[in-house]
Amino acid sequence: MYDSIRPGQIWLDTNGNRIHAHAGSLLHENGTYYWYGENKEHSKPGDNVWTWGIRCYSSTDLYNWTDLGLVIPPDLDDPESPLHPSQLIDRPHIVRNPRTGKYVCWLKIMGEGDQQLCTVLTADSLLGPYEIVRTGFSPLGMFAGDFDLVVDPVDGKGYYYFERVHSEMICADLTDDFTDVTGYYSTHFPQPHPPLVREAPAYFRRKGKHYLITSGTTWYYPNPSEVAVADTYHGPYTVIGNPHPQADTRTSYRSQISSVFKHPTQEDLYIALADRWLPQLSEEESDRDGPFHEHYSAKEAGRSVAPMPLPEPDTSVADYVWLPIRFDGETPVIEWQDEWRIEDVEPQ
Repeated sequence: MYDSIRPGQIWLDTNGNRIHAHAGSLLHENGTYYWYGENKEHSKPGDNVWTWGIRCYSSTDLYNWTDLGLVIPPDLDDPESPLHPSQLIDRPHIVRNPRTGKYVCWLKIMGEGDQQLCTVLTADSLLGPYEIVRTGFSPLGMFAGDFDLVVDPVDGKGYYYFERVHSEMICADLTDDFTDVTGYYSTHFPQPHPPLVREAPAYFRRKGKHYLITSGTTWYYPNPSEVAVADTYHGPYTVIGNPHPQADTRTSYRSQISSVFKHPTQEDLYIALADRWLPQLSEEESDRDGPFHEHYSAKEAGRSVAPMPLPEPDTSVADYVWLPIRFDGETPVIEWQDEWRIEDVEPQ
């Protein structure tokens, strides 16, 4: 039994197995927390498995998690299915549509080069079964990378924040059923190329302000996070800096943000959820020696560079970095703690 959160340490479920809910999010319903994400248990080098379905866990205290199984299992029979383990499934996000009562899940499916497409599924229950209702599509005619889904708590309107691959961040209005975009959108943080392009958007709202925490684009290698604030969903967003002031080597504590969870009962408690994809790398190796950093340093210096070969990572041993967010006025600050308890976080 756990009685605290220990960022960066191996986290086991109540059966004694590693938790596999990567690039995930939390939902809270009827006094129970649900944590879902990419199941990476079989994602070992050479196994041709990127994600083995979407797994979900439940908890009543955010410390101890019970495995509820695969809410979206892999399709083992059809190699062309977006749910086949060899397909590059990333960043599941599930929201409940307050108008229809349906649970809507969006998946990013990476293809060749920049060709990243979306698959959308719906279900009557958070735990499924989920049915594919849309697949192989590019919202707004754009290749869509890492993303977040947001539901306004007052009017129930949906928004889709996504990285227009290797270009900029987009905020798009969702249709009433949350399975598509309306066509209305805004653009943010334009950049010429990775690693400057922002990805992994994690949205949250506090005291009328809209926040986005993003990472740079360096594959599984960590990089400096960035936080921006706006008065509306569509901005304009103002970048206010790196929320990880203690991360001297600019690696966001060797992690990449996945989402931000507002605690339902603990006053003004926001938790930054992040993945440590490459726990075998030290802080110094993550910052200084990653191939993305070397490759794009040369590119920015104007030197000719060849296409970059990427080693296959072992994400089956990826860990989690969950930390509370402190606020310095309106500025979010994520400080390192080796161990912390929900109950000990002071209201701000």
